[in-house]
Amino acid sequence: MRYTIRIMNTSAHIRVATIEDAPEILAVYAPYVETTAVTFELTVPDQETFTDRVRNTLQRFPYLVAEDESGIVGFTYASPYRPREAYVRTIETSIYVKQGYKGKGLGRRLYNALAAVLSMQNVYNMNACIAYIEPEDEYVTRASVHFHERVGFRVVGHFTRCSRKFDRWYDVVWMERLLGDHDDNPGDFIPFPELDRAEVDKVLEQQ
Repeated sequence: MRYTIRIMNTSAHIRVATIEDAPEILAVYAPYVETTAVTFELTVPDQETFTDRVRNTLQRFPYLVAEDESGIVGFTYASPYRPREAYVRTIETSIYVKQGYKGKGLGRRLYNALAAVLSMQNVYNMNACIAYIEPEDEYVTRASVHFHERVGFRVVGHFTRCSRKFDRWYDVVWMERLLGDHDDNPGDFIPFPELDRAEVDKVLEQQ
């Protein structure tokens, strides 16, 4: 197997998202749009638009949520890194944890769950695009970079002042996590709906 499972003791469980989850997922995401530059989206998407995003992602990639007794408290998903077919085994990741739930191991569990499912799809590279500014400000800290380093990513690129939010310029860094050795004869990419759902659920139960 090309990934490592690290089990953390939290009350939340991880499962595949459904389009019915979109309002709760959006509630986790909206504060990041409104009060941070972690995402460069400038306005919170409406519920219909966000529901379409979840639906479209699930047609090809995993979209996972963490849920406890209060509801959805975090989510992660994969999207295409580039549209050309040669990039099919490389994806871009997104992850958000509800405010007040950071530092509990939830982000690590979500990312490891995502990595496990992506390995089942014959994906080899996870890439993350992360906002960065030096020195830190009230909208972006280095916490995201440090988190990604702790879960196996490394910095591979740095772009200068390429995005603008809250009337200031931000850099971005690209980080990557490799999901194992790159085989000379890798299996075909398997769209998420074509995976054995029982096997997916079994992997997620281990997180």
